[in-house]
Amino acid sequence: MSQTQKNAQRRLITVSNRVAMPRKKGAAAGGLAVGLLAALEENGGMWFGWNGRLCDGASAAPEIVTQGNIDFATIALNESDYEHYYNGYSNRVLWPVCHYFLGFIQYSAADFEGYCRVNALFARRLAALVKRDDLIWVHDYHLIPLASELRRAGVDNPIGFFLHVPFPSYEAFRAVPGHEYLLRALCAYDVVGFHTPRDLAAFETCIREPIVGAKFRGDHIVDVPGGSFVADVFPIGVDVTGINKLACDAQSTKTVRRLAESLGNRQLIVSVDRLDYSKGLVQRFLAYERLLEKYPNFQNNTVYMQIAPPTRTGVRTYDDIRAELEQTAGRINGRFAETDWVPIRYLNKGTQRKPLMGIFRQARVGLVTPVRDGMNLVAKEYLASQDPDDPGVLVLSALAGAACELEQAVIVNPYDRDEVADGIATAANMPLAERQQRHATMLDTLKHNDITAWRRRFVNALLRKS
Repeated sequence: MSQTQKNAQRRLITVSNRVAMPRKKGAAAGGLAVGLLAALEENGGMWFGWNGRLCDGASAAPEIVTQGNIDFATIALNESDYEHYYNGYSNRVLWPVCHYFLGFIQYSAADFEGYCRVNALFARRLAALVKRDDLIWVHDYHLIPLASELRRAGVDNPIGFFLHVPFPSYEAFRAVPGHEYLLRALCAYDVVGFHTPRDLAAFETCIREPIVGAKFRGDHIVDVPGGSFVADVFPIGVDVTGINKLACDAQSTKTVRRLAESLGNRQLIVSVDRLDYSKGLVQRFLAYERLLEKYPNFQNNTVYMQIAPPTRTGVRTYDDIRAELEQTAGRINGRFAETDWVPIRYLNKGTQRKPLMGIFRQARVGLVTPVRDGMNLVAKEYLASQDPDDPGVLVLSALAGAACELEQAVIVNPYDRDEVADGIATAANMPLAERQQRHATMLDTLKHNDITAWRRRFVNALLRKS
């Protein structure tokens, strides 16, 4: 058997903080789950991680559920470990620093110890399941130390890591207690992947420091004491064809038909974000208010729909964001609303994927203006959902990773409310021929960097290191 044939048969193990168990074969929620499940289905594999349950005492051995040729191996966490590892160090330290919100960092030694402890637990439970020829693909900031813990447990398989959030420059990252440990841990991987060239460049500012003693070769290879690893860019994509079909099919659903009827002849502006400070939601509401002030013809002729599912409920920072957003939306609606028109429709809840893609197709403007984001798949989903004969226009933050690829969007600074307002006006008034040209160019980019290309490029890079 040739080496190529042997590689094609190697099992892939993906590891993430939370495992997305499909309710039935092929029924993923979308986004990352689609890409990972497809990668596992190609040659069979395992998805390992937390099952979302909390337990008393020590975590038990993994529970394994098999669906088709995929094993879902999950463990529970005790409440203390979850609080320190997830709510603590992961989301009160790593999340804010990766998004350059240093003022939001809340560090405690107990949280850092819990973060290390849970990564060691993941490694122990996973090591018992790993076979000799397996490839291991670890995802996101929750699990940065996992490779070094797996090496300590005797696992010498190829291990890759992909970061789904931005990576900060050293001047920001050095503010994190434990950053030296994290940088050394990242160097234990065989492949480290990022969304954009600017994230890779920021990572390089960190490993050029004496902390790890790295030396750079060509072809994105980094030499470190004891070995080498690849650091490269792998922009994540979406299932372009699947999303477009979903958006088309959704036009006949009750949700989308009722929306279209309620709009009348008004243009729809749509945004979808988790309720998080990195998404710039309040700034976006204020920019829409500025649009109504600056361009009075948009009053009673547009509807701005913001869908913002709650996240990390019970955490004060996020509760404060929700309260401020509700207050801002109420004030703007009170100022501009008419008896037959409310300018902002604010939904603090999730929407099922099919009608959501249908709503995207209805919208003349997709408004995606995070103040910092790793990639932002909503931007790509919005574009993929459009009718190419009459497409809407994407207004995109320059600080979203997607802006590195989608240069034909209307690019704006999310902190400049006048610029965002002008961007919305430009998008809403854009002639059909220009909309078609911009959309066609960006659609070509989406197809080139779709979800399949992303996973295959990363796995191939991992295979080359094996």
